[in-house]
Amino acid sequence: NFGGPGGSGVNGLPAFADDYRDLRTRYDLVSFDPRGVGRSSGVRCLSDRDLDAYHAADATPDDARETRALDARKRAYAAGCQERSGKVLAHVGTVNAARDLDLMRRVLGDARLHYFGVSYGTELGGVYAHLYPRRVGRAVFDAVVDPGQDPVRGALGQARGFQRALENYLRACPADADDCLTGEEIAALLRRLDRDALPGAGDRSLTQSLASDGIAQALYTKDFWEYLTQGLRDAADGDGKVLLALGDLMNGRGERGHYSTLQSALTAITCADYRQRYTAADVRARLPEFRRASPVFGEYLAWGLLQCRHWPTAGTWHTPDVRAPGAAPILVVGTTGDPATPYEGARRMARALGPGVGVEVTYRGEGHGAYGGGNRCVRRTVDAYLLAGTVPASGTTCS
Repeated sequence: NFGGPGGSGVNGLPAFADDYRDLRTRYDLVSFDPRGVGRSSGVRCLSDRDLDAYHAADATPDDARETRALDARKRAYAAGCQERSGKVLAHVGTVNAARDLDLMRRVLGDARLHYFGVSYGTELGGVYAHLYPRRVGRAVFDAVVDPGQDPVRGALGQARGFQRALENYLRACPADADDCLTGEEIAALLRRLDRDALPGAGDRSLTQSLASDGIAQALYTKDFWEYLTQGLRDAADGDGKVLLALGDLMNGRGERGHYSTLQSALTAITCADYRQRYTAADVRARLPEFRRASPVFGEYLAWGLLQCRHWPTAGTWHTPDVRAPGAAPILVVGTTGDPATPYEGARRMARALGPGVGVEVTYRGEGHGAYGGGNRCVRRTVDAYLLAGTVPASGTTCS
């Protein structure tokens, strides 16, 4: 499972198959679209044209009028989801997806589920292990979601994670390089975009929201750092095309203007899972804490807590239960520079799984996910477990 929630395995496995080629010496690799994703009754909420406007709109209100406008957009989005996908919204949660995993295990004729989960896929794997501990085979969780965090703590963790990743990127950018912006210049650029959008591509503009999405997207992997440098410099010079393209990638918008179910499924699964429904007053009370966590991403992530405000169905839990006594060892791989699932979550997942189950592996590096990044130590450690059953010592570190 490639994460999200909302990531399509039907599209993802062919795209990333080369990263997992060594595993094919022992396994057939199988991926899938979870409920509400892609070809599995993918959740749709708005037309492509309306999604263009939705993702471009101001997501960090500065006054009561802008707050009311944001709330109205969230209400309209939820209503659109109910209109287009209402039949599935109550059934796309992670517990049901875990049950689907066990159904696939049985259909494929496996006595146990051998599983590789990335990002949200680690949460799905943890819930599966809790429900079916005796059916866990060899499993790896990479880029680990902290199972003990409610949406507020999770968003705060991401604010810190993306800020840390941005600072790591800035440190890697030579101080005397003419094309590198400083952290203060990036924050100032986003403030300017809050007032005035930049020309983007065609008749589309780069807004503050789309720029924030683009910067975040580029921090998922070091491979994108060069595009981040180019996009920020171009935007500082009045050209928003590169950051707009990165923002589109984050939002699941294709080159022809059609959106995948990535973001709509993410919202639907999140709101099916979590009971919390935050208000604008809740967000305002938390803003100082989010700003301290990240001067660049804090407010954006704080206001994102409104995503389930008007959702038409109820959630399931406050936090997921991943206790899995009696399960086989599960490798839990955390990356120190991971922006989206901060490193600290790996240790908490390993502890939550239980003694003898969670085996913690640390990669001292950058990016969202260690195995796909190609680090030789990580690949040797994971492959030795999946291919030969060799369990590393908990606390193993790669760099």
